[in-house]
Amino acid sequence: QVQLVESGGGLVQAGGSLSLSCAASGRTFSSYDVAWFRQAPGKDRDFVAAISRGGTSTTYAGSAKGRFTISRNDVQNTVNLQMVSLKPEDTAVYFCAARYTAPGWAPQGRYDFWGQGTQVTVSS
Repeated sequence: QVQLVESGGGLVQAGGSLSLSCAASGRTFSSYDVAWFRQAPGKDRDFVAAISRGGTSTTYAGSAKGRFTISRNDVQNTVNLQMVSLKPEDTAVYFCAARYTAPGWAPQGRYDFWGQGTQVTVSS
């Protein structure tokens, strides 16, 4: 079991930056793949980025490539999502998700543990 708590959301102007953090409980967090998803009002939850156990693999949605960077610190049990050049269409609730790593890298597959989300609002 792992519990996830997101932080770092807020209101920012278009072109600005935010850094989201996902703090995890549990001694085996380093064995988990972790991802960020987002959900805008009235829309489905979308994949944003994922990082594998050990950070050896990362994958980004097309909308995030070149603007977002996912990273992890397994000593501090955190995964961060650095976001730059934000756009109004990035406005959403951002969720951190985790799963015990399995053979093969399927960044958009099933995740078993979810945080409560943090709101990101980008004004035009």
